[in-house]
Amino acid sequence: MFKKFLYFLWIFVFLILMFLGLKNGSFITFINSMEARTFDIRQRVLVNSQVRKHNPDIVIVAIDDGSYEYILDTYGEWPLRRDLYAKMVDYIEAQNPKSIAFDLMFVKSMKSEDAADSALVNIFKKYDNVYTAMNLDDQPQDLRTPPKLSLPDIEPYPDTDNTVEYSNCRIILRGILDATSNIGMINVSRSNDGVLRRMPLYLKYQDKFYPQLGYLLANKLSGNSGLKNIRPDDEASVILNWYGPAGTFENIPIYKLLKAAEGKETLDYDFSNKIVYFGATAASLFDIKTVPVDKVYPGVEVQATYVNNLLDGSLIQRVPLSINILLAFLLAAITVFCVLRISSMPVAFGGAVTIYAVYVLFTYYAMQFKNLWFEIVSPLTFALFAFIITVIIKYLIKSRDFDQQYKLATTDGLTELYNHRYFQEQLQQLVLHAKRYEVPLSLIIIDIDFFKKFNDTYGHQSGDAVLRQVAMELKKNVRSSDIVCRYGGEEMSIILPNTKYEEAVGIANKLCTIIASKKYKLSSNRESNVTISLGVASFGEDGTEPAKIIEAADKRLYNAKENGRNRVN
Repeated sequence: MFKKFLYFLWIFVFLILMFLGLKNGSFITFINSMEARTFDIRQRVLVNSQVRKHNPDIVIVAIDDGSYEYILDTYGEWPLRRDLYAKMVDYIEAQNPKSIAFDLMFVKSMKSEDAADSALVNIFKKYDNVYTAMNLDDQPQDLRTPPKLSLPDIEPYPDTDNTVEYSNCRIILRGILDATSNIGMINVSRSNDGVLRRMPLYLKYQDKFYPQLGYLLANKLSGNSGLKNIRPDDEASVILNWYGPAGTFENIPIYKLLKAAEGKETLDYDFSNKIVYFGATAASLFDIKTVPVDKVYPGVEVQATYVNNLLDGSLIQRVPLSINILLAFLLAAITVFCVLRISSMPVAFGGAVTIYAVYVLFTYYAMQFKNLWFEIVSPLTFALFAFIITVIIKYLIKSRDFDQQYKLATTDGLTELYNHRYFQEQLQQLVLHAKRYEVPLSLIIIDIDFFKKFNDTYGHQSGDAVLRQVAMELKKNVRSSDIVCRYGGEEMSIILPNTKYEEAVGIANKLCTIIASKKYKLSSNRESNVTISLGVASFGEDGTEPAKIIEAADKRLYNAKENGRNRVN
């Protein structure tokens, strides 16, 4: 019954703590933050193991630190003139690339020249595989009136009701907007800790949905085959699967391409069938992100990773909450089974740790081979909590069982007093204590008067009833430090630590009077008076060994009985 109660209590506490944990927003935030860290670790291990290969046909024309310095030295200003981008696009297009995408925003600036802008606009009119970027934002209307966009919008995925919505946007060159529809947004989705793990498929602006640049490009490149394994969350975002740290994709410094496009030098690189991204990798140009696999990661490489994921269908799919809950309960159940079935605590602990390690490996390989994100923190926290609670309950049960066994080994079943064996052990220890610390110790041995005659008259059941009631009275009327035992038959004993002979005699007289003053119920619903005789002995005066003290108390008990009973000697 006690075990059942503890098990029900365990389940109740477990459910209450689960409810409190789910209700506590800060706790959920903490768990989610820790889970994100485990995702980052798995991604870094996969990257270091080089088990996932990026698409070698994606190449980045990088505005790196060297190129930035070259541009300032050669052209005297940044941003670069737009006609120079036009020259570079013409140079690449001559080699038949799959696409060219600018992770750059061509907005008006004071240093722009109309002729240079027109050259770039003509590029977008000339080639239908050139893409560029725009950005949505939430700037106030008194700074910038939200413009209408003539870009084609797209149909949203179902169940993406929380798609990120913006109230304003920064328009790029009007000529580009009129020349092409190959314009995508470059907004990103950072987590609360500032790490970029997700990218939006599309964003909402003025009740319409506009694609992210990478999503737009990948859709066009996939053609009739379509994109696979896209299951966005309710914010229309997907989780990126990383191929390596910064510099994983092939980078061509833009200054080399500039020299080749202007005929100053030759560039030994073939752009045929390549997906070319233009973007900044120089830290001074501020397009730097923190991602799971690197703290300093250029935004253009994020875009390249995104397109690569979309094309090869390797986006990370987060496992549904119901599956994670099921796994948490399964881990908890296995943990409880180990703890309850394995008697050795170290072995049970080792078994539980092994199970948790196997689960962590499972989540790692699921991400490696199936691109699935199984949660680690919540299931292991749940299982660990189950382990702790089960251990506590197991030891409570063990402790109770031990107490019961100890009680059976040291207690007389009839009177519930300590038994003769316990009496001998305690007297031996207390005598040694008295010798060592020179403290007093006394012993009272008690006998119920005419008990044999009482049994013969009223029956053994009545005798047992009287024994129990006398024992109870003795326990009630001595100190908590005194040890009351059944000595044998109708005899009982009381060991009185730190008690001199005179004090022990006083206690014995008090007990004698109390017992004689009460009536005791018999088994036949009758009542009867009972008296006791008591013999008192003390350490030192009557001996310094247990046997001598017992012998002295026995003799005095015999004298009390010989002198009329119901008395102390």
